[in-house]
Amino acid sequence: MHKSIFFCTFAPVFRVVLVMTKLSVNINKVATLRNARGGNVPDVQQFALDCERFGAQGITVHPRPDERHIRREDVYLLKSMIKTELNIEGNPTEAFRELVLDVVPTQVTLVPDTPNQLTSNHGWNTKHYLGTLQPIVDEFHAKRIRVSIFVDANPEMVLYAKKAGADRVEIYTGPFAKLYETDSKKAIESVRAAAEKAQELGMGLNMGHDLNLHNLGELIHAFPWIAEVSIGHAIISDALYLGIEETIKKYRYVIAN
Repeated sequence: MHKSIFFCTFAPVFRVVLVMTKLSVNINKVATLRNARGGNVPDVQQFALDCERFGAQGITVHPRPDERHIRREDVYLLKSMIKTELNIEGNPTEAFRELVLDVVPTQVTLVPDTPNQLTSNHGWNTKHYLGTLQPIVDEFHAKRIRVSIFVDANPEMVLYAKKAGADRVEIYTGPFAKLYETDSKKAIESVRAAAEKAQELGMGLNMGHDLNLHNLGELIHAFPWIAEVSIGHAIISDALYLGIEETIKKYRYVIAN
């Protein structure tokens, strides 16, 4: 008679969280076109609703003090209409903070741009401005607003964004996009340390600036934990040829595949 001996081994159980990168469409350029002529053509609010209908999972706006594109009134109107996520970007001046606290979007992205800056071209030095950023983050958290801090692809800046209390970082991908044109692999590596630092710290990871149909797929393949990409200029430019519905479908396809 043989006795069978069974050895049971117990492997640890890991909870796997799958992140599907969301596409937030920045509609600043639509507002720029409207403001160039006056009136309400194109209708910024209707365009935002159509973007949602065609598959956008968020709408991003960056109201600047001179209101050269998105106006304060646009932000209030959008808040009452948007069914996905409203992300408001900007330099946290007193006027900007008042607007955000009044509107209460899903997310606020803190960007260190100056009033006369054409577009965002660098992230925060979160180590240097830690004392400035911490109370601002706390102020938004008191209203249950998710806070993302715009940083360069530097793991130290990600670390200090975490110290400031931010829920997420948005990595500035302008340099990545430029390098990608000549060396895609080197471009991916240029953001790796910062992207992995965010994951290590348990922070949400957003990316934005100069992302397009050409460089987006490889970026998400390399860092599938990216929570959100915010894209405006490329989407509106592509829509001139493809139409906004087809453009959003193409971006969603690239993200998913």
